[in-house]
Amino acid sequence: MPSALLALAAFIAVIIVWSAVFKRNMGEAMFLGFIATCLFAGRDFFGAMVSGLVNTTSNEVIYAALAFVFMAYMIERTGLINKILDILNAALGRLRGGPAYVDIVASGVMGALSGSNSGNVASTGSVTGPWMVRNGFSRARAATVLAGNGGMGAALPPSSSMVIMLGFAGAAVSTGDIYLALLVTGLYQVLHRLVVAFAFIRVDGVRAAEDEARLPFARVWRTGWPATLIYLGALIPIAVTTGPLSDYLGSPDRLGDALGDISLITWIPILIILIAAIVGRRELPGNARQWYDFVLAAMPRLGTIGALLIFAMAASGVLADLGLAEDVEQVLGYFNAGPVLMVALTVLLVAIVSIPLTSTAALTAVGQVSFLSLVAVGVDPVIALVVPLVAASTEGSSPPSAPIFIASGIVQVKAEKTFVPLILFYLVPIILLACFVGWGILPIFVV
Repeated sequence: MPSALLALAAFIAVIIVWSAVFKRNMGEAMFLGFIATCLFAGRDFFGAMVSGLVNTTSNEVIYAALAFVFMAYMIERTGLINKILDILNAALGRLRGGPAYVDIVASGVMGALSGSNSGNVASTGSVTGPWMVRNGFSRARAATVLAGNGGMGAALPPSSSMVIMLGFAGAAVSTGDIYLALLVTGLYQVLHRLVVAFAFIRVDGVRAAEDEARLPFARVWRTGWPATLIYLGALIPIAVTTGPLSDYLGSPDRLGDALGDISLITWIPILIILIAAIVGRRELPGNARQWYDFVLAAMPRLGTIGALLIFAMAASGVLADLGLAEDVEQVLGYFNAGPVLMVALTVLLVAIVSIPLTSTAALTAVGQVSFLSLVAVGVDPVIALVVPLVAASTEGSSPPSAPIFIASGIVQVKAEKTFVPLILFYLVPIILLACFVGWGILPIFVV
């Protein structure tokens, strides 16, 4: 087997053994997996290690994910999360399992805009995770739902993953066709998650909140509405970068091309943190010592997530330098496969590579090979582009990926408790969905 694929297999094996067998910290597992990957560089071990770490520092996903984690901490510590939960409970508490359904819709909306599965879990889960636990979901089930829904960061357009794949396709497809096709497959994923949530609610016996546990909506809104202002932190960047306001500001005599430099996954958490600090200022520390304790309390969350993402991204860079894309192309060349087998192989390949990498990194590594391989066996170019995108949306449900640990951190549960449910109820169905789209069983309205 080519060295880069062996390095990928070693990376995954080290993580699983260190975390699942030895029950050690996941940050340690990611670090050791990164070291194992660098070993395949041979004499250039130290060069590969330094290059991987240095290149990671320029990846905005790292900083955005940390910002989302601190954002969730800020909302929690200022008490805004409780006010928002009270409002949501008053409005939707009569619906059994209401927060799970809200998380599905919110993950679809936020995921389509940010394209980040980790950021998606952190932003929507900071509200819906505690709400689910309060409404009777076990912590493990709540983390499972959060992580499983987080994969929609790559499932719906417009996402960074879609842009990457469009770059690989060139003039073979139109943006409009891909947008429509990915929207349809994204709606399939939303429907799948609604069905899973419905089943969880019934099997677990989750009930609507008791009437006495819900305050009248008018009273809750009157006292808690300022907490909802934090959503302006998401609405403002979205309004500026999409729609009529974006067209107005993007004209050459105003902001022009500079508008395209605004990163949603960076600015959304920053603005929400600032608004939370203003709205919840009475709950913030009043002196330097209190601020020190306030920031220190956030360090365990930031440290764990930071280690996970940094070493995962660094390993991604090392694998790319080792020639992962070329190795995959070489392996696929061994198979004289027809469309049915090639679709299955491609889906499995992207899903496997998405385990240690983000969906964006996975598609960067093997997206072009996947697209060309499918087109070569007669698959329609639009379908050939969409299939890897659907397969990459398994990131949130592929243990031991970062979104799982973010979700588990939000509701304070061991991530290992979510692994089997995520594989059974999210990972396998999404893989089958990608195959069904590739085989033409599920239509995506290709014209």
